[in-house]
Amino acid sequence: MAGDDAVDIEAMRSLLLEERESLLRASAATAEDRAPVELDQQAVGRLSRLDAIQVRAMAEASETRRQGRLHRIDAALKRIDDGSYGECMECGESIPPRRLEIDPTVAVCVPCAG
Repeated sequence: MAGDDAVDIEAMRSLLLEERESLLRASAATAEDRAPVELDQQAVGRLSRLDAIQVRAMAEASETRRQGRLHRIDAALKRIDDGSYGECMECGESIPPRRLEIDPTVAVCVPCAG
């Protein structure tokens, strides 16, 4: 951050874009883990199939979290583009730069988040 009372918008944009790309790569890398599990008992033993089902469930839960984060990142990038980044979406007050530093996707100030 440039200073204690200013948000470095371009630094935030860079962080958000970098995280977005990382999440998209992770999503692509785990696509196979989220594929349906083969139910043919001849091809896969029962325990292996149960393990595969568990891996799939965990991969789907991770993907759901990733998609939520991507949605928040895209919303933050849109706020940067429209000039409202750093303003609370509830009350319109400035969000403290330190709060944005901790989570660049945050859209509300602490009092409104409470």
